[in-house]
Amino acid sequence: MSVLPIVKYPDPRLKKLSRPVEGDPASLRELVRDMFDTMYDAPGVGLAAPQVGLNLRIFVVDVSSHEEGPGPMVFINPELVQGEGRILWEEGCLSVPDMMVQVPRMERVVMEGTDLEGRRFRVEATGLLAIALQHELDHLDGKLIIDRVSPLKRELYRKKRARESARMAG
Repeated sequence: MSVLPIVKYPDPRLKKLSRPVEGDPASLRELVRDMFDTMYDAPGVGLAAPQVGLNLRIFVVDVSSHEEGPGPMVFINPELVQGEGRILWEEGCLSVPDMMVQVPRMERVVMEGTDLEGRRFRVEATGLLAIALQHELDHLDGKLIIDRVSPLKRELYRKKRARESARMAG
């Protein structure tokens, strides 16, 4: 088991647009295993490569601890191909600890991706899985839940994190 350090806000790596994965996806097996280990250890239901400091379009999800679903999934170069409905969902984020944000999301989504064998697949999702897929895709596009709060709340949170970091450093 390899638990990777999770990149936290306001690290600038979280704001970058991730680059597509090229080459043999099987070469990502160890990274994917480490990402799942990190996600489960946190604990969370999703984790995107930028959250472990990698500028790649890849994320892992597993909502089975919260609702019935397909279990662990890896999405390489994911694409949202369809979405409908609107729902407000209270979300947290491993990169923005101790903050919950009401986020408007699509209620039902269809997402395509590539698996570790290089096969394209499609997932239709509602509930927590639909939310997790949209949340992780946001990470690949450099978007965070904290971007959805007022500038004042964002600045107060940034100052709180800076105080905590300073306290831990010294």
